[in-house]
Amino acid sequence: MINAKEVQKFREMTGVGMMDAKKALEEAGGDMDKAGEFLRKSGAVKALKKSARSVEQGVVESYIHAGNKVGVLLKLLCETDFVARNEQFRQLAHDIALHIAGMKPLYVSADEIPEEVKESEMRIYKGQVEGSGKPADIVNKIIEGKMQAYASDVSLLDQPYVKDQDKKVKDVIEEHIAKLGENIKVAGFTRYEI
Repeated sequence: MINAKEVQKFREMTGVGMMDAKKALEEAGGDMDKAGEFLRKSGAVKALKKSARSVEQGVVESYIHAGNKVGVLLKLLCETDFVARNEQFRQLAHDIALHIAGMKPLYVSADEIPEEVKESEMRIYKGQVEGSGKPADIVNKIIEGKMQAYASDVSLLDQPYVKDQDKKVKDVIEEHIAKLGENIKVAGFTRYEI
């Protein structure tokens, strides 16, 4: 049986609701590390369920980096004005804008990379491995791997999160979807640099 003090401690660590904290601890037999893993898995499931819901509220977040040489405007959407005013949501918007300033993504997701850019990258990678003497299937796997690496370099959602390199930006957004109970989407951003 999980006691109230354990649930409260776990809630403070994770920021989730009481029932979610209790359920995660029960599933993990009281082990807080395993309960954290359970929350991350269930958060991804909840995020998937909520991803179809419409997002019509949100914030436009601005971030100007020290020295005034880099600036970002980010449009982050959610379902309700209530969540848009929530401090956790606003902090998420600020952190994503800071991430964009530092990591220089070009697109929100890999789906947004134009076909002509993909084709150009593919030609470059083919040129790099041609004449290597490797079998065609190995060459294709190398090119495919390079294309995936390129997509994760230039698409915001697939980049390692600047504040926790073990997570991708989309993982951090999914965690906030689970915490706040609403769908959250990056609707777009603009990065300026002098």
